[in-house]
Amino acid sequence: MDQISVYGAPWCPDCRRSKAFLTEQRIPYRWVDIDGDESGRRFVEELQHGGRTIPTIVFPDGSHLLEPSNAELAAKLGLTVRARRTAYDLLVLGGGPAGLSAAIYAAREGLDALVLERGALGGQAGATEQIDNYPGFPEGIRGQELADRLVAHARRYGVELVSAADVTSVTRAPDCVMVSTAAGDAYGGSAAIVATGSRYRRLGIPGEDGLTGLGVHYCATCDGPFYRGAGELVVIGGGNSALEEALFLATLAVHVTILARSGLRASELVADKVRNHPRITVRSGIDLRSFEPRDGRLAAVLATERDSGAELRLDAAAAFVFVGLDPNTAFLRGAADLDQQGFIVTDDRYRTSLDGLFAAGDVRAGSTKQVGSAAGEGIAALLSVRRWLEDGRQIATRRAGEEG
Repeated sequence: MDQISVYGAPWCPDCRRSKAFLTEQRIPYRWVDIDGDESGRRFVEELQHGGRTIPTIVFPDGSHLLEPSNAELAAKLGLTVRARRTAYDLLVLGGGPAGLSAAIYAAREGLDALVLERGALGGQAGATEQIDNYPGFPEGIRGQELADRLVAHARRYGVELVSAADVTSVTRAPDCVMVSTAAGDAYGGSAAIVATGSRYRRLGIPGEDGLTGLGVHYCATCDGPFYRGAGELVVIGGGNSALEEALFLATLAVHVTILARSGLRASELVADKVRNHPRITVRSGIDLRSFEPRDGRLAAVLATERDSGAELRLDAAAAFVFVGLDPNTAFLRGAADLDQQGFIVTDDRYRTSLDGLFAAGDVRAGSTKQVGSAAGEGIAALLSVRRWLEDGRQIATRRAGEEG
């Protein structure tokens, strides 16, 4: 066995959670549905001496975990899930391009920084097959390679990086910003930068929740290779992300159909590539109705053509959904000002309404949602943090003198 195997069932929420965790960490795994795979069920029963606890996760060395928490799974995978100390000059929430760029510049400025990342270091950029618009890479660069370079750069400067750290709250203490995590850890920073990014929006149609990871996906580069040689794949969405992922999927499958609610909203360069691709078909004016299962997996995408009212059924091995982004800011509600969509409101210096808390990248209201600008915002936010800390130290020194 050369990769992790996850034994579970479509109805098992802990199975979906473990699969999502592995996907976020960009760790390949083999899924075995014990409801439909008799040999898989027997293997689980033999391993557990008659038990059927799922998920049962088996590792290449033959060891296994039964129904592990994310923290237990992270520890088994050797991920750093707890920082060495509890107090830092700067806390960076999010390990994508914005957060890592901020941390790199913090280290260069002599600030002691801790990066807390819920998923895999490198962020959403690491799950993108190809990035063609990042300055300095005229031939483009694979998202995973860019993420690896950013992580290596941060480590070169001694930045402490913690993954699988799910931030649950941010509060203001008298002399610092306090951050708590789902694992029960608490960290304090003289200042903090939120760069938690955003996540792909779901459709909210029947069948979506039960088929997530079972034919319905939100990351083509993570899950697309499972469908190498498939006859038909469906991509839902008409923006840059949808079209770029469709181009990637077309290198794996015989044919890809793009279903868009309105016209294509991607850049002309990407749209032209899609329109001229021999294995991609675009259908616009489509309203999605449901995902149809068969034997616990996606069988078809059901939709309606808006103009004609005709019902559309597309038999497909998988559907990949790219219909927008939702910010990762649930932990900030009530602590800092958010806009109607949940993005963080900042001033022109990247300061939020909470003293000492700054924001950068995709999570910030008004950001461009581009990897290059996210890195730039992370740097700009750090420079604002430095000025804010310097101003604070000057005030503290003046007050100390006045009191003396």
